[in-house]
Amino acid sequence: MVRIRGTIGQWPVDLTLELDDGDWARLGAQLQVSVPPDVDAAVVARPVSQDDALWRTARDLVRQAGQIDGPQLLGQLEGLAGSTAAAKRLLVRLRHCSEVKVVSGADSPLYSWVEA
Repeated sequence: MVRIRGTIGQWPVDLTLELDDGDWARLGAQLQVSVPPDVDAAVVARPVSQDDALWRTARDLVRQAGQIDGPQLLGQLEGLAGSTAAAKRLLVRLRHCSEVKVVSGADSPLYSWVEA
């Protein structure tokens, strides 16, 4: 997400842009960053985005817990992600992750770590 604030002439501007991975890729392609020829392409890695870091952290929470119930996991993810919506998106990703098994518990779903 990119927030632009300022003025155009006498008019105030407060604009928020939400960009998905494809939008960021197209924007990055426009920058045409060149890599010196003596640098190995494997060394030049894509920067870790906040979404990637949150995803790894969400997986690590389940892995370290071994098994965790949905409401507890949601609470931890809300603290990390900063919003309920972002935390719920991570829960959906976890449901489809091959390393996580989700079963219906007595009161809430249980997220369990399984080695893929």
